[in-house]
This record gives sequence, structure tokens and C-alpha cells, in this order.
Amino acid sequence: MTTYREEADTLGTVRIPSTALWGPQTERSRHNFPHGVVMPVQVIRALLQIKRAAARVNGDSGHLSAAKAAVITRAADQLLALDDAHLMVDFPLHVYQTGSGTQTNMNVNEVLAHVAAQLDPTTPVRPNDDINQSQSSNDTFPTAMNIAALQVLAPLLTTVATLITALTEKQHQYWRTVKIGRTHLQDATPLTFGQEVSGWVSTLKRDRDYLQQLQPTLLALPIGGTAVGTGLNTQPGFDRQMVTELATTYHQAFEVADNDFAGLAAHSGLNVVHGALKTLAADLVKIGNDIRFLASGPRAGYGELTIPANEPGSSIMPGKVNPTQIEALTMAAARVMGNDVTIDFAASQGNFEMNVYKPVIIAAFLESAELLTGTIDGLTNKLVRGMTVNEKRMRALVDQSLMTVTALSPHIGYHRAAEIAQTAERAGLTLREAALKSGYVSAADFDLWVDPLKMTNLDRQ
Repeated sequence: MTTYREEADTLGTVRIPSTALWGPQTERSRHNFPHGVVMPVQVIRALLQIKRAAARVNGDSGHLSAAKAAVITRAADQLLALDDAHLMVDFPLHVYQTGSGTQTNMNVNEVLAHVAAQLDPTTPVRPNDDINQSQSSNDTFPTAMNIAALQVLAPLLTTVATLITALTEKQHQYWRTVKIGRTHLQDATPLTFGQEVSGWVSTLKRDRDYLQQLQPTLLALPIGGTAVGTGLNTQPGFDRQMVTELATTYHQAFEVADNDFAGLAAHSGLNVVHGALKTLAADLVKIGNDIRFLASGPRAGYGELTIPANEPGSSIMPGKVNPTQIEALTMAAARVMGNDVTIDFAASQGNFEMNVYKPVIIAAFLESAELLTGTIDGLTNKLVRGMTVNEKRMRALVDQSLMTVTALSPHIGYHRAAEIAQTAERAGLTLREAALKSGYVSAADFDLWVDPLKMTNLDRQ
């Protein structure tokens, strides 16, 4: 049976499980807001680092005793040293709570106070007066949001770079492998598979660059703005000292926000960076669709690519192979696009001095980054690296294509070339057969002019 202890806050006495490290405000929130996912661990870790930094800054300035600053720092270090599973045992609150994240901020304050009491019972610290000194949920939570977002962007950028490298290898490997191009889902002129892949590579490089160019907007921290952005109850220089402390901890070029009123009321940085995540997701859907359609078959589809068989593709059809990594990726992309709508709307909901959709903004952002990181990694290592080209099939489709007739246009004119293509289609002839039948082209000229590899302009690149 669960045993309980009693603690009081400004509203009265609360029963709390005796083994829990949290306090009454956390316990109230646990029952008042029991639905949805729990607050992401990245936010909890960022808040712990903020509390640690504040204890050091307040201790250095004399606004907190040396003993209290030391024990709060030790408590934060002890919690930060835990793995995620053990850490989150005492951070049970959900995303769908107060829109400022106040209850999670207090959850962190209360847990730190209890751990500090275990470490040094002779130096009692209070959640509000000591651990939350010179702070408000309204500035600590958005500061934690930016920090957490930066933390998940780093592995995502690394994963994108790995995919770029893997695709670049395919680009070089198949640089001279001719295939038919397609526009409007119809046959077009030839290109090489290497050229096609180079388009994917360039797209991903641009997406990576967008993210790298935009993420510095998250370095501006509104810490020190406290309740409404005025910095009430902070000592002069607190914001600069906090930014310096956090920059040292995270090895990031954090800076004081140029306007704390905007930092509390708007989350434009997170919104614009997530827009780059959505752009990446959209481009990954395009690339994923290209690969899975080119790999469709093996007998009744395009059949130009062969993808690894990672698991049985059907519970009823033996030997079936499905593009499951792409399906996972594109489902994740759908979620990212939905998260972007959520963040767009939530970012618009700043009322006067504060946005009150903070938890859902950061939860959606972190989910997007983590989903993309995981599914891109799966695509790279379980599909792209093992993907091969069916050159025989590619050559057959080029040979059957009527759009190589485009190479005749400069020599016999557009209308005569179109006549040849239409005749070939109606009569079931090859393009060469129709061209020779037309009398417009000799066999020697046809073989000279209709060279699929030359049509790719490969030697110009």
C-alpha cells in the first residue's frame, strides 16, 4: 500500500506519496492535469541547469548564502547525473497544464529542495524563496525551451549530414548510369541516376543550411525578465551572469535577449526554426516517394531500384518486400507538418505580456526533431546504404521511351519529331523504327543524334 506524508502550500495541506521527491504544487498539478504526454526530459534537464546556474549567480552576488548555493548546486548535479528513466520518476507532470509551464518550474524547485534536504539537513532551502530566487516561471521556462530545442537540433544535423554522405556515395557510384527522366509522371528525356540523386543531395544540403542559419535565433535567452519582462526582483547584471553561466555549461554562444518583453510573449525563434524542420520533412517526403516508386515492383512497377529486405512485407504474400523505412519516415513527416500547425497557432497566442502555450510549443518542437532524427537514421542505414540500381531495367525503359525523340527536334523540327513519336505510339513501333519509316531520318543520323548518354549533358557537369 502507498503511504503518504503531508506538506502545505499557500492553498493548504496536500497528501503526497511518501517516497516522492516533489512537493504540494506538483501533487496538485498531478491530479488537476493528468492527461497527455509528460513534460519532455530535455526541458527538465534544461530547467535543472538554469536552477544550478541561478544558485551560483545568486551565491556569488551574496543574495543567497554560500551554504544554500552549494547545496542547491550539489542537488542539481546529483539529479543531472541520473539517466533519463531514473530522473523522470520525480517529474511526472504533463505538457497539458498551465500555459506558462509554472507547475513544471515548481516541480523542479520542489524536487531540488527535497534532494538538498537529503544532502544537507542543516541547510534548509525553500522552493520559492531560494531555488526560484531572481526567477519566474515566465522567464525560466522559455529559456529552457530554447536550450532544449538547441540540444535536439545538434543530433538532427549530424543525422542529415550522414544521409547526405550516403546519397553522395550513390551519386558517384551511378554517375554515368543512364535512366529515363519523368515529369508530370510521364516519360521525359534521359538523365543519369547519379544526376537524379545529386538533386536529392543538393536539396538536403540546402535544408541543412537553413537549419544552421536559423538556429542562432534560439541563442537569445529571456532569463532575468521574471514575471512580465521588467526584471522585477533581480539584481543588476543577473541576466548577463546567467547567460555567461549557461554558455559555459552548454558550450553555446548564448546571449541576453535584446527585449525580454518579446522573449516572454512571443516564441518567433522556435516558430521559424520549426518551419525549417517542416521544410526538411517536406523534402524528405519527396525524396522518399521517389525512392519507393523507383523501387516499386519487382515485376509490375518501375523496378529501377532494389531496396534491402529488412523484414517480411506481408502476412499473406510470401517473399514480399516493402519500403518500410520510407513509410516510417513519411509518417514522421506528416506528424512534423501537423506539429508546425500547432506551433504556428500556439505562437500566435501571446496575450499581452506572455504567451500561454509554452509547453505545447516545445513538446511539438522536440517531437519533430526527434522523429526526424530517428527516421532519417533508419532510412540511411537500413535502406539507402543497401540500395542498388537495376541497370538492365533502366536501359530497357530508356530504349522503349518515345521522349528521346527530343534529340531529333534540332535537326528535323519539333512537328516532324512529334509526328515520329505519335506514329511509334500508335503503331507499337520503337522510336528508331518510326523515325526510319518517316523518311525524315537516316539510320546513321538517328544513331548519331539519339544518344541517351549525350542527352544527359553529363560532360558539361
